[in-house]
Amino acid sequence: MSVDRPHPGQAVRHDCLEPLGLTVTEGAKVLGVSRQTLNNLVNGQAGISAEMAIRLSKAFGGAPETWLHLQMAYDLAQARRREDTIRVRTVTDVRNSRQPRLL
Repeated sequence: MSVDRPHPGQAVRHDCLEPLGLTVTEGAKVLGVSRQTLNNLVNGQAGISAEMAIRLSKAFGGAPETWLHLQMAYDLAQARRREDTIRVRTVTDVRNSRQPRLL
């Protein structure tokens, strides 16, 4: 079962900026980043880095780990959408396996 997760930038826009009446430009000033950096995040063109997670935590609350969890969950959901195209070799017994089989 595939679950589409919203990009975490939507949470920044809808849960942080909009309730406070902040524009992207104003939010960028609060966070100490460029307008383009925040714009890329809220428009789903960039993810939440560890540093951004700390900035979001300091400015709007929530633990940095929570912000990073949103990003990780989104990234995993995106990878799962293309899971069938990911090919890896499975090793059943490292000591006896010379030719791992391709899944």
